[in-house]
Amino acid sequence: MRTTKWKSAALIGAGRMGRAHATALRELGVELTAICDSNLNALGELGDAFGVPNEMRFDSASRLFERLGSVDIVSIATTAESHKNFTCLAAEAKCGAILCEKPMATSVKDCESMIAACAASGTKLAINHQMRFMDQYLVVKEAIKNGGLGKMASMTVVGGCFGFAMNGSHYIEAFRYLTGSEPEYATAWFSDATVPNPRGPHFFDQAGEIRIVGTDGQRLNLIIGPDQGHGMTVTYAGAYGHIFVDELQGEAIITTRKPEHRAMPATRYGMPWDRETIHFPQSDNVQPTKAVLAALAAGRNYPTGEDARLVVAALAACYKSAETGNVAVGLQTLDDFGSRTFPWA
Repeated sequence: MRTTKWKSAALIGAGRMGRAHATALRELGVELTAICDSNLNALGELGDAFGVPNEMRFDSASRLFERLGSVDIVSIATTAESHKNFTCLAAEAKCGAILCEKPMATSVKDCESMIAACAASGTKLAINHQMRFMDQYLVVKEAIKNGGLGKMASMTVVGGCFGFAMNGSHYIEAFRYLTGSEPEYATAWFSDATVPNPRGPHFFDQAGEIRIVGTDGQRLNLIIGPDQGHGMTVTYAGAYGHIFVDELQGEAIITTRKPEHRAMPATRYGMPWDRETIHFPQSDNVQPTKAVLAALAAGRNYPTGEDARLVVAALAACYKSAETGNVAVGLQTLDDFGSRTFPWA
């Protein structure tokens, strides 16, 4: 049963994430009208799996829009260097809405072009930063909301070698969403190691350590090492407690000062506390994508192009910091790094 007003959908990208987008749309009651991929084998397999007629399978996005014109929703599930082109094509066709994979683009300038194209055509643009719909972040959001954590001071991520742009971008958006504080400046130390990118030799994503400070003074620390081969853990520290989340295990441990001790100074860090362990199911790619699509269809509470542009700007600031002696770089002082194209997948 259809749960949105969308009646027509086009999917660009028939790989693993494209299949997740197609499944999410189907679960919302929206069947694919047309699909596009330059890989004809992937195009055929996904088209067969989702019942897309042969004449609605395209190896060129330009030809897809020439044939269809406007559709209600376009899902873009390709690598980042193609996002600007496909988004602008969909906007020029005056499509109703676009869900584009992350990272939004390979430069801040391209992000701005995507936002401008969609604004000009009245197309709603969402980027698939899904964290606001995922259990491991909802647990933290609730602890902040109910006052148990107090004001969140820092968020520290320790992970395997998953790349700052590929997965690190999710944490930058999660930081913005959880704190309500936009990234203001960044400091970065990049690893000298070169790790082959599983998506191909022409892609490269950095590892190392970065620190992002928000407009309200809250800090995001990301530690992603080429010598770290397992795990995704996050520690949130606030005025009254800590939350430790093992994202792969599906477990959150919350320790907070008992209410009667919360007026004591921060130096009294060993005051009596309450402890709670919460378990949550391991997330897949389909359900969070479905939640983003549902929010986009409803026109509220979805990760916007402007949100995702901040993520790319924060990453660009990290690159500038790493190349200029690890100084703190403001997101408003990117200079040439705002137009630099990065080799992200």
